[in-house]
Amino acid sequence: MDTDDLSEEAYHAVIVMAERFHHDLTLKFGVLSGKCANEDEYLNECLNLIRAMKRLKRYDLSVVFFDNEPDITDFRRALDQIKEAIERVQSVDFAKRKFDTW
Repeated sequence: MDTDDLSEEAYHAVIVMAERFHHDLTLKFGVLSGKCANEDEYLNECLNLIRAMKRLKRYDLSVVFFDNEPDITDFRRALDQIKEAIERVQSVDFAKRKFDTW
């Protein structure tokens, strides 16, 4: 799937919130969508990625960030916020989520 296939709620919870923090973080979540068949799988994989990234140490941040590495505390706080936003999306029935109609 592509990030364009996400509901507005999921796109905002992951892509927009990651971009607000750091563009390189957005890239990690964006690439992940290509490995998923649907939105539910994508959101679950995002949560797995967040768990993995929260285990990173300061000196490991270059794995996620190509340049201008953020403060580790700010990074973890951003991950917590994205995780909470994903969980809010998951609590909404899929049929009630909004999708762009081009």
